Amino acid sequence: MFARLMQAAAAAALLATPAMAAQDAITLAMVLEPPNLDPTGGAAAAIDEVVYANLFEGLTRIGPDGSVKPGLAERWETADGKTYTFHLRPGVSFHDGSGFDAQDVIFSLDRARAPDSTNAQKALFEGIETVEALDPQTVRITLKAPDGGFPFKLAWGDAVMVDEANIKDIATHPVGTGPFQFGEWKQGDHIRLDAFDGYWGAKPALKTATFRFIGDPTAAFAAMMAGDVDAFPIYPAPETLAQLQADPRFKVLVGTTEGETILAMNHKTAALSDKRVREAIAHAVNRQELIDGAMFGYGTPIGTHFAPHNPDYLDLTAQSQYDPALSKKLLAEAGAENLTLRLALPPTPYARRGGEILAAELRAVGIQTTTTNMEWAQWLEQVFKNADYDLTIISHVEPMDIGIYGREGYYFNYANPDFNAVMAQLDAATDPAERATLLKQAQKIIAEDYANAYLFQLAKTGVAKAEIEGLWENAPMPANDLTAVHWRD
Repeated sequence: MFARLMQAAAAAALLATPAMAAQDAITLAMVLEPPNLDPTGGAAAAIDEVVYANLFEGLTRIGPDGSVKPGLAERWETADGKTYTFHLRPGVSFHDGSGFDAQDVIFSLDRARAPDSTNAQKALFEGIETVEALDPQTVRITLKAPDGGFPFKLAWGDAVMVDEANIKDIATHPVGTGPFQFGEWKQGDHIRLDAFDGYWGAKPALKTATFRFIGDPTAAFAAMMAGDVDAFPIYPAPETLAQLQADPRFKVLVGTTEGETILAMNHKTAALSDKRVREAIAHAVNRQELIDGAMFGYGTPIGTHFAPHNPDYLDLTAQSQYDPALSKKLLAEAGAENLTLRLALPPTPYARRGGEILAAELRAVGIQTTTTNMEWAQWLEQVFKNADYDLTIISHVEPMDIGIYGREGYYFNYANPDFNAVMAQLDAATDPAERATLLKQAQKIIAEDYANAYLFQLAKTGVAKAEIEGLWENAPMPANDLTAVHWRD
């Protein structure tokens, strides 16, 4: 059936002569529709994939190489890692024409760290003691303790600057300072952004950008072949990449992401509070089988919650190598031979495909699973917010996010005083060598404790029409940054 659909799509593409896309417009496809458009109030990566660097900006930002770059702050300095002074760019305005200044920084950061904040990454701001305006263009942020990684934290999508006057409508009609402004949102179909004429920086080459939502892999292939979309930055059908790569109309972009794909375990589930059971689950997983079966070979095995492209990465895959005999032995020792666990799967292809493989692997060592396929909003509410699950497959795409294992009440419900102590030292460390040592210690702790089962680093496999330039090849942040995207002349 799939082969026939591919052939039909290819034939349609050959017969059809769609009009060439306007040189100042682009249509991109995404697998998931964002639940809202407020990056400061939602955990879904799909939000940032639309708005990061396009509609909203922070004091700092992440570049395509993963480095921290100036954003709405043109420069900053710190003498001790505890007090940071940010110098704001002049002439910046929000999309409604109101000016951006130090008071907006105070509002944005105070809102993010408020007791009633709904920010999904509220922990990023817990170290802030005070935010003060030295003058309209200068902000001083004093931390409770030195934090050499603070400019990096401010580059997350959760730390963007927002407008108090428009905050009540931010979820559905966002107002930011970026090069694009909100155009329209047709629920279930697309979101359109339009170029903002009053943008403070270099104007983008694009006048409009439309994000279409295509979750089905077969439909994704058909849409590319028919020319209905210009690019699919995170393409969900890796089984068709070879065919697209052989077609001169397209180019395939294969890079890395920050997406640690894991089999997350709820430590409040009685059986999973036993380290022997968690270790048994980890040894039941055949990573290469998962990568080949769910991702058609695209992905890098990981043994801890850290990106392999990071210079401080430790290859700890041997800690949890595939060993079903050991899994059975550990389960017997724990008295958990007849274990049944709930497996919650979000709608992403890696989770749905991977879930079938993982369920079979667990069944082979004596663990039964009851699988629930969830839509994204349901997964966010039931699993991420309420921790009502036993196991789930998810890719954590936020950069350098190993600190989530120290968050109280996070959906893993993981608690390890040794890990927390290392993270506290990391927060206070400003020396790069010391930070590298601490990051390696943190990786070892969660690997040796089998905090979760670590599967693979998600590859970024994108497809675009050959004439499109400027799309990110790698994904150091979940984003479709359009500031440099253009059609080749």
